[in-house]
Amino acid sequence: MVSRYKKEVTCSVLCVFLLFCLHGSGQVASYRIGQHSIEKGAYTSASSTVGPVDRPTRLIISTIHLDAAVEMVGLRADGDLDTPGEYPVDDVGWYKMGPEPGARGSAVMDGHLDRIGGSPAVFWYLSRLHVSDDVTVLTSRGRTLHFQVTHIGAYQPQAAPLQAIFGDTGGSYLNLITCAGDWIPSEHQTTQRLVVFTSLVT
Repeated sequence: MVSRYKKEVTCSVLCVFLLFCLHGSGQVASYRIGQHSIEKGAYTSASSTVGPVDRPTRLIISTIHLDAAVEMVGLRADGDLDTPGEYPVDDVGWYKMGPEPGARGSAVMDGHLDRIGGSPAVFWYLSRLHVSDDVTVLTSRGRTLHFQVTHIGAYQPQAAPLQAIFGDTGGSYLNLITCAGDWIPSEHQTTQRLVVFTSLVT
């Protein structure tokens, strides 16, 4: 179980694998795994370059009682992935430069682990998912898309499988990411990144 932290930290994992989480109360910081931020044009879909056609609006995971609005997030000027801005700890962020959920490729959503004071945020219970659990996405055009959890991984930052998370075009995937493990004050990051891989049910 992830420990409660004494400082508020927004932890970002850059070089395409980006995630964010809040811990405790106090400062906000960001940091990366890998050597560079996302390069413009990397891990983008053709539809996203002309604007979303059928964007996700809600993420529902009944087994962990999650029902959250989805905000579109892009890149900041420094190349870091942005976080949900309207309701940072209650909403999830969909990386709008990647494919839309349901399209071919790897759609990605991230969410905060906890909030100021250490109480649960939107992805607090993400680690409780199991293979075959249902992940539902509602879209702006009224579609209901069902994804099935295929596997769950916890990775050290430098060992995250970036291609599998962001670049797998072998099917239609939705990957959910958040922070995990213990907070390392000297490194200003958590020890692990949790990734839930799901595949579209057709």
